[in-house]
Amino acid sequence: MLEQLTQVINSTGFLSLTPGNLIMWIIAFILMYLAIKKGVEPLLLVPISFGIFAANFPLTGLMEQGGLFYMFFHNGIQNELIPPLIFLGLGAMTDFGPVIANPKTLLLGAAAQLGVYAAFFTALLFGFDIAEAAVIGIIGGADGPTTIFLSANLAPHLMGAVSVAAYSYMALVPLIIPPVARLLTTPKERAMVMKQMRPVSKGEKILFPLLASLVIILLVPKSAPLIAMFMLGNLFMESGVVQRLTDVSRNELMNIVTIILGLGVGATMSAENFLKPQTIYIFILGIVAFAFASAGGILIAKIMNLFTTNKVNPLIGAAGVSAVPMAARVVHQLGAEANPQNYLLMHAMGPNVAGVIGTAVAAGAFLTAIH
Repeated sequence: MLEQLTQVINSTGFLSLTPGNLIMWIIAFILMYLAIKKGVEPLLLVPISFGIFAANFPLTGLMEQGGLFYMFFHNGIQNELIPPLIFLGLGAMTDFGPVIANPKTLLLGAAAQLGVYAAFFTALLFGFDIAEAAVIGIIGGADGPTTIFLSANLAPHLMGAVSVAAYSYMALVPLIIPPVARLLTTPKERAMVMKQMRPVSKGEKILFPLLASLVIILLVPKSAPLIAMFMLGNLFMESGVVQRLTDVSRNELMNIVTIILGLGVGATMSAENFLKPQTIYIFILGIVAFAFASAGGILIAKIMNLFTTNKVNPLIGAAGVSAVPMAARVVHQLGAEANPQNYLLMHAMGPNVAGVIGTAVAAGAFLTAIH
């Protein structure tokens, strides 16, 4: 009888709990609090935090081969299925009109990738290997799905940390961009009113995803999974003839894959994988990446103004990070503070959308060079 009782007790998870499990639960609860109470990227952080919580129960087998969360991770993320599907939904919600009306904003989106490379080289100095440094660097693009996509290819063991860092800092864009923008611009520059953008025809909007795919994928073939799906989603929306596919891409499909993505990412954050000194370094480097990304866009905007007559407000360069549309809104608010007549939102959407493309291209370039 006593032996049977001992077996029953040993079969429960209570005796197998470790201090690491308890610490990860605390981290999960903090992320849940931020998502639910403070509205910090709730669509991703709620499933990610619950994935962390559930994956740190002992003896469940959730992340063992054949386990539920293992299948989410292996089939959806490790096999590169879910991030491109997320990009399909993003494309179906993206208006490329501001980029088409002002193609110079593509340069601002590209310039914001300075943060990616600044964090990449800094991570190398911190002792990370080249694959890990690339994954940490891509946090600077402020694009969660791209971060997960690259991590799945180059450094799966860092996926939990870099994903949480990317989504957390996306929510902190209103705190990161303003001090950088104020440091690098004058009140006069921030008050600059830009000319109204020209109208963009439907034909131009239909041609853009096709031409963009042609140029980008030929230049960086490894970016094809993300760019192809991004542009397909946009073509769905702009064609106007497949409304059902557009609606499914940006609603039902997006919601389903977001749940699986969040649980799969959260489940990788076991105590053994996450509770390491390098996790702290990743979060520090994430802030560096975001700051340099904002600075890069602003500085390139100022340089462009030296050589063009149709000048841009340098603030819109700070929107080159991929946090759509939050970065554009922050830039608009900064411009309105300097000049109440200043309406920068649509102008800032150009580099903001271009930043999504730029980050996907940067990820493709890392894959080509390293994988």
